[in-house]
Amino acid sequence: AILKKHTRHASPLFNRTPKKMLISLLLSLTIVDAFYLPGVSPRNYEYGENVTLKVNKLDSVRTQLPYDYYSLPFCKPSHVVESAENLGEVLSGDMIENSLYKINMKMIESCKILCSKKYSKHELQQFESKIRDEYHVNWIIDNLPAATKYYTEEIGENGESEYEAHYAKGFALGFVATEEDPQDDTETGIAYINNHARLILHYHQDLASFLGYRIVAFEVEAFSVKHELDRDHPDGNKLKTCTPLSPVRRSQAPQPVSGSDEEEIFWTYDVQWESSNIKWASRWDVYFKMTDSKVHWFSIINSIAVVLFLSAMVAMIVTRTLHRDLLRYNSPEEREEAQEETGWKLIHGDVFRPPVFSHALCVLVGTGYQLIGMSIITLFFAVLGFLSPANRGGLMTSMLLLFVLMGIFAGFASTLLGKVLGLDDWRKLSFATSFAFPGVCFGIFFILNAMVWGEKSSGAVPFGTLIALLVLWFGMNVPLVYIGAYISSKRPAPELPMKVKKFPNEIPEQVWYAQAPFLALIGGILPFAACFIEIFFIMSSVWMHQFYYMFGFLFIVFVILTITCAEISIVATYFQLCYEDYHWWWRSFCTSGFSAIYLFLYSVMYYYTKMRIDHFVSSALYFGYMSLISLGFFILTGTIGFSATYLFVVKIYSSIKID
Repeated sequence: AILKKHTRHASPLFNRTPKKMLISLLLSLTIVDAFYLPGVSPRNYEYGENVTLKVNKLDSVRTQLPYDYYSLPFCKPSHVVESAENLGEVLSGDMIENSLYKINMKMIESCKILCSKKYSKHELQQFESKIRDEYHVNWIIDNLPAATKYYTEEIGENGESEYEAHYAKGFALGFVATEEDPQDDTETGIAYINNHARLILHYHQDLASFLGYRIVAFEVEAFSVKHELDRDHPDGNKLKTCTPLSPVRRSQAPQPVSGSDEEEIFWTYDVQWESSNIKWASRWDVYFKMTDSKVHWFSIINSIAVVLFLSAMVAMIVTRTLHRDLLRYNSPEEREEAQEETGWKLIHGDVFRPPVFSHALCVLVGTGYQLIGMSIITLFFAVLGFLSPANRGGLMTSMLLLFVLMGIFAGFASTLLGKVLGLDDWRKLSFATSFAFPGVCFGIFFILNAMVWGEKSSGAVPFGTLIALLVLWFGMNVPLVYIGAYISSKRPAPELPMKVKKFPNEIPEQVWYAQAPFLALIGGILPFAACFIEIFFIMSSVWMHQFYYMFGFLFIVFVILTITCAEISIVATYFQLCYEDYHWWWRSFCTSGFSAIYLFLYSVMYYYTKMRIDHFVSSALYFGYMSLISLGFFILTGTIGFSATYLFVVKIYSSIKID
């Protein structure tokens, strides 16, 4: 439901057969796939053993369109081999392939020439276009992604400036010179390619625990150097601009890719090894330091403050107002007087009257339980560490498969609510539940995928993957929804405490602040306020290509969000009933569900303040997927608020005596 990106190379669109995709899908059901789980199976290298460097997609936060590494004319092996990928990796845009880089454990390399190529004007323009779109290169060694180290200045406890190291995923393909560029020999507006990479590999050795060496960090320093051959060297394959005694420096003339009809580029690299005290089980910690945990704690405190405010209101209603009303309604002496004083008992014959569009409400509530089940189980496994970024594609695969498997709860809940509302055709409800939300998601996804395919991006989902998604939908989700609906249809309908009168009461004219649009818009603010800080980090992970692994904080925020949605819907519904307005079914759903409006508005603000997208297709991707996420958030939060309100209304009306 929350598919972030498309994936895969556009040209081999029909390379993957449905049979192969189904086999890949079944393999992805296992917790351990082609890569290890964190902390389970470390790789021990011997001295001099070959260390494989694999290349991954090129990505950009400016275009959001991934491309195959070899879509640009890099140095390429004679036979390119794709690594096995699970469904989540395909949907996330990963394309992992082999490379020409030769690395051996603890063996230092300096100024090693990977290859040299003469590029035509068209090929240079390909590099220039990607550099101007701020594309980054992604490499992988021992399942660790390449990272660029950078430092931020912070004020320490003693009041002095301190520099803290951080890591950004990947490294820049190149840069465009500006007037403020500190590097010499650059010309403003010219694009320069990073053709030299210094690989810094950190290893850990502990003879008391294991034999060999374990790689615990992978850094890359990228340089742009206009290399020159040393014609006087007898080997004839040595460089003047880079020697073991004189390594590449920032001050050297960079390699331009603009304004030339033909250019020879030398691709070179260094390999350095550094001993580290970091243990293998903790090697991902440096990637997770991209975010400050203090901000997450602030988010938790902010959310708890919202919950305490709402809890105080609910406690006041239950312990004072509602308790007083119940005493009066159930007291023979004051029963007649109480009916004149307050209004929520007066509508007991209408409070359970089925609302308009009852079928749509049942479908939304059923889908909401499907999303709630997926969210809870996903967060549970994520908190336990099974969905670490080390398990590439695991999060996406888990969410997709769990959503499908939770279809049984969707069918059960929608049919059960349908019986409460007097809807007898459970097959019709089952059909609508299994096709409504998945159909909207697949339709938008298909349109966006066609747009990405038109851009010739490797982000376009291949035909085989689309078939696999359809098999998940029609082959698993639809039958499971039907099974859940069938089980629910065999159960007796829940007994309501009040019977519905034949003729409805007239609803008094409502004051402006008690009307549905105002209450829904005001009510949606608090659930969004309880989680908007965590939403910022999630959006940064999705759209700014950062790692997110604060699942412990996210689980706490999800619990707080659940409580907030329940309480705000109960409070709003209680005051609505006091004004003798018995149309609470949809309003209880929308009061908490309208937090999705603020989520979408926040995404618009995020687009204009954080993103620098200037491509139509990229903007369509952003708003298309944020619309789907907002729709899912509306259904999830609305279902939580509706369910809590339904139990509240049933409880209070079962506590009064009716003559």
